[in-house]
Amino acid sequence: MKKLLRKCISALLVFSFISIQSFAQEHITLISDGTDFEDKEYSDITFWSDIPNDKLAQLLTDRMTDVELYSQILMFGWAGAEPPELLHQWVERGLGSVKVFGWNTDDIHLVAKSIGDLQKKSNSNRYKIPLFVATDQEGGWIRHVKGDTSVTPGNMAIGASGYPSDAWYSAYYISKEIKVIGINMNFAPTVDLFTNHESAIIGTRSFGEDPVKSGILGAAFAAGSEAAGVIPTVKHFPGHGDTNIDSHGRLPVINIDFETFKNRELIPYLFLVREKVPAVMSGHLSYPNIEKSGAPASFSKYFLTDLLRGQLGYEGLIITDDMTMVGATSYAGSLSTAFQMAIEAGNDIILSSTTARLNEALWTRNLDLMATDSNFHERVKDAARRVIKAKLDYYKSGNETAPLYPNPDLIDQYVPDREGQKFFLDQACRSITVSKISREPIKGRVLLAGSLYSFFAEGKKRFPKAGEFHFNYETGPNETQWVIDNLPSTAQGFDTIILCVSSENHKKIAEIFRNSGKNVIILCTMSPELANGLEWADTILLGYSWRCEYTLTAMLGILNGEFKAEGTLPYKK
Repeated sequence: MKKLLRKCISALLVFSFISIQSFAQEHITLISDGTDFEDKEYSDITFWSDIPNDKLAQLLTDRMTDVELYSQILMFGWAGAEPPELLHQWVERGLGSVKVFGWNTDDIHLVAKSIGDLQKKSNSNRYKIPLFVATDQEGGWIRHVKGDTSVTPGNMAIGASGYPSDAWYSAYYISKEIKVIGINMNFAPTVDLFTNHESAIIGTRSFGEDPVKSGILGAAFAAGSEAAGVIPTVKHFPGHGDTNIDSHGRLPVINIDFETFKNRELIPYLFLVREKVPAVMSGHLSYPNIEKSGAPASFSKYFLTDLLRGQLGYEGLIITDDMTMVGATSYAGSLSTAFQMAIEAGNDIILSSTTARLNEALWTRNLDLMATDSNFHERVKDAARRVIKAKLDYYKSGNETAPLYPNPDLIDQYVPDREGQKFFLDQACRSITVSKISREPIKGRVLLAGSLYSFFAEGKKRFPKAGEFHFNYETGPNETQWVIDNLPSTAQGFDTIILCVSSENHKKIAEIFRNSGKNVIILCTMSPELANGLEWADTILLGYSWRCEYTLTAMLGILNGEFKAEGTLPYKK
């Protein structure tokens, strides 16, 4: 019995040893060849592989070369009607994003074709990662995609109406139009406050000066954009409103303390971070009392990494404003250094309005830095992972997205958006603000003085016998003087003058009717600040919009008794 027991135990030990040895060998193989095992499980992965987004973004960036990683965080624009061969070469090497600027968009069918061609080129890369295609379609006077897209009342008109639903639907219809062209990212809304009333760079792009109201309207705008299938990008962090300096020409310096900043500029972003807005644009703006180095916020690790990401908890993409702006390059000293500083500060996409040459230092120098500086390499890799993860979240959300390969033949069915046209007229009517109005009805002969076709067309519908005096929308000093010299003689036979004012030169033209004894009606179609000094006129209506047919229709309809002006001035005089 004991011999039998010993034999059983011996057999068991032998079996156990063999089993353990076999398991150990297999386990050792797996440990020593872990990467190969994972590669076998996820071999031949692409952007479209059925893998959870977080894991797939990490897998892709782990396998990408330095060239592919760095390319993925760049966004380039192009100047001609169609993308040049150089841009196609960048896409071949893995460029992550392109930007559609306003100088090449009159033919939106060609824009759609160009986007489709670039996306096809991107799909030929080994990981088939699609492009982010961005533009600035804020509404109002910032409208980079032209053609038949809607010219809308804009942000300050939304602020004057005060309805979050107006912000939501404005973004929704704007986004529907650009989405059919193939654009999947919009650099809007602008939540800069109308703090500096002399600002020509922000002006009516702002919802107004109230930070809470701007945050609510900005959040509604972002939600409307996402509902239509376009990624919104809030700008210009940390706030461009308290300066009249344009960062295209030089670096604006905003001398406010942190308490003012915290209780004013930062408030809209608190709303938008809470609503998990997917993208924020960093501005080339210096706040020397907060960032002691005087560096632009776009180069500031404090503003982008410590404050925006760390303290506010923002998790989306951070995208620079155009790096070719003087506000960026003047501080950095060179474009390549500007790119490096922007990456190190925490930006995930670096935007340039022009397509760089393949041998430029912004490429070669920073690619070399990736090979020698592990911290810089990890920052680029982290940015690339964020970009790819954002693309995965967008394209694999199950929601409707912009087409990768838009059909130019379908564009005319959707642009302009028919429902949007009805909405924008209603929204314009809600936004018109009375600065001053005469209780007397319009009597006698009417003269229409302005520049836009829609003004005269809508004016003649209401005043069929009205006379017309045309001048350019942007009148230079010589034309302004010509109008001042010739308009009075034309106006002699008229009792009522309806004059559009959209610039300081137009104000000079209006001044010829001071003390003229005529009924003078001013339609202020841009910044409401232009109405200052024109209080002598009998009626002043504020419209806030640049070349917007809907706004002009609403203003003339109010004069004709068709609508009641409901808007409120979105700032304190």
